[in-house]
Amino acid sequence: MTWSLECTVCRTRYPGLEVRYRCDCGETLDVVHDLEVLRGRLTAEYFDRRLGSYLPEDRSGVWRFRELVLPVAAGEISTRGEGNTPVYASTKVAEYVGAGSVLLKHEGENPTGSFKDRGMTVGITVARKLGIDTVACASTGNTSASMAAYASLAGMRAVVFIPEGKISRGKLAQALAYGARTLQIEGDFDAAMSLVEEVCRRESIYLLNSINPFRIEGQKAIGFELLQDLRWDAPDWIVIPGGNLGNSSAIFKGLDEFMKLGVLPRLPRLAVIQAEGANPLYTAFREGRDLEPVASARTLATAIRIGNPVSWRKSLRGIRSTGGVVEQVSDQEILDAKAIVDRAGVGAEPASCASVAGARKLVASKVIGADDKICCILTGHVLKDPDLTVAYHLGEIDGIRSTYANAPEKCSADLQAVLAALRRP
Repeated sequence: MTWSLECTVCRTRYPGLEVRYRCDCGETLDVVHDLEVLRGRLTAEYFDRRLGSYLPEDRSGVWRFRELVLPVAAGEISTRGEGNTPVYASTKVAEYVGAGSVLLKHEGENPTGSFKDRGMTVGITVARKLGIDTVACASTGNTSASMAAYASLAGMRAVVFIPEGKISRGKLAQALAYGARTLQIEGDFDAAMSLVEEVCRRESIYLLNSINPFRIEGQKAIGFELLQDLRWDAPDWIVIPGGNLGNSSAIFKGLDEFMKLGVLPRLPRLAVIQAEGANPLYTAFREGRDLEPVASARTLATAIRIGNPVSWRKSLRGIRSTGGVVEQVSDQEILDAKAIVDRAGVGAEPASCASVAGARKLVASKVIGADDKICCILTGHVLKDPDLTVAYHLGEIDGIRSTYANAPEKCSADLQAVLAALRRP
């Protein structure tokens, strides 16, 4: 086996394929690949050759990089062709951010509408190899949708723990539709997360939140694919929304491995953007201390409404290693940025647009240069939270100005009235 599990803090090593999410010391784990075995073999050209393949494992934007994800036989992989998400260049978004160029890597165009599919294809594949028939997660929506779909594909039972009343109907609909057993927990995401860890331990159910190190392995393919999209020319900045912090941890881990293999000449700087009401990483970074959870995290961007993120150490490791930053943005800034992204014809769920709001704030403060090459990660599809989108344009959200509202207009069922309406500015 060319991989093992290693503690993020004390560096204790464990076998690569076992049911384990934490070190005995309580900290999270990394999957560690034997890069010496792979050095000289894995090159940009090596991965590019797979782009013309018709094999399912090559057509996946995760398994195309399988030597650095999970080297397993093709027949063992559970895939829906995840990844291969587009990179959009938008003049409208660049003008809003205040930069010459802003790219949008849209992970919301994965099969179930979010980046979670990248980690879930790996997590479910590992569960199959371990002979497990039931998987579970706590979720604000995207994880549950993805897990339910991939579990169904693999013929597994899926159990979802969601915070009662704090999940959008668009996301809840997916978990229900894909057949997951859904338990609404009294309390917030952090309460559901604590509970699901204990249940999985007692009932021998496989946990598929981002505390699972194999989830991170799939999600790091976001960075791999972005580089391939850009013909291996890294951006200056990658800007990422920050919730449970698996994405920022994963992207850094993958890029760092590419650096060590000589595929990447330099590391982009990472900027992680949190909502003001769910900002424990921002506070820890600003004050130079360990993370202190935020009780009862609050933000309209439900996908990042997390007060006690499990991957915070891994995330800070990547931010500091790249000379990056953590910023916070208000719900007003998030929803205004979303309106701009939507109007550019791209569209994304609210949490995604924290990256664009954060990039704008960092350009204004000159942390990011206006001439820097910026890539913002959009994490979820625009239809993940349609109710909030409509409420914004109708001016129905308490405490939020609908700065870029596009409300429907009432019009008589009369040709002249319609023509008059169309001729108005």
